Amino acid sequence: MLRLIQLELQKLWLNKASRVLIIISFILPFTVLILSSIKINFFGFFTLELGELGIFNFPIIWHITTFFAAQFKFFFAIVVVSMIGNEYSNKTLKQNLIDGLSKKEFILSKFYTIVFFSLCATLLIGLATYFIGLYYSSYTEASIVFREVEFLLAYFVKLVGFFSLCLFLGMLVKRSAFALGFLFLLFITESITYGLMKWKLSDSIADGIHNFMPLQSMWNLINQPIQRIAMTKFPDKTNMMYDYAVHWYEIVIVLGWTSIFVFLSYQLLKKRDL
Repeated sequence: MLRLIQLELQKLWLNKASRVLIIISFILPFTVLILSSIKINFFGFFTLELGELGIFNFPIIWHITTFFAAQFKFFFAIVVVSMIGNEYSNKTLKQNLIDGLSKKEFILSKFYTIVFFSLCATLLIGLATYFIGLYYSSYTEASIVFREVEFLLAYFVKLVGFFSLCLFLGMLVKRSAFALGFLFLLFITESITYGLMKWKLSDSIADGIHNFMPLQSMWNLINQPIQRIAMTKFPDKTNMMYDYAVHWYEIVIVLGWTSIFVFLSYQLLKKRDL
């Protein structure tokens, strides 16, 4: 496994575009550090500091930072589809197979790299969240500090699932731009399908089917925290119930899609004439 990861990392680092995108992918999520220190001056009357609003307190900070950081996954998605596109355009895929790398090992090398980068991103966001929380939160009890650390697991699974989808699309169309276009098309297709189901079926059935769709299932792992913040700050004015928790069955659904995408990627490569 380490040999396969090293092989992919060497390819990516030698490619200038991939190297830049990887650096951006790791830097951008840390803009949450900037958000925590932003101070907004309202014409000299008073100053609003986001960190003083309580949104960076434990345990809610785990929810907020992972949700925010997940919005920047698109940059590494470009790296993933480029990994495949460059293999075909530079003919390194064929050369790797000639040198003794099996098709299974080729797909696994891509998947292991996805897991590696997802794990690195998760660890970095986890450390950043922990130290921001220690600075702003008045809670120091371990039971409170680590109460919602499962959002890190959801963040990791979300990254692995999304990048595995990008891997499959890259294998399907061979071109980076087309793969990203298919990703956008999938989003549109899911939205239209959901709208049609809401029209023809009951809301509960439509919502249930929608939650099993690839992109929606990944979104469900970490729900938006805005409504939760509103419920915390204005409990008397917010009557709507909001389930923001990480559920085991949502993780299972995404892991299921991840397995399907990796398997289909292998089947495509296995049957394709190189």
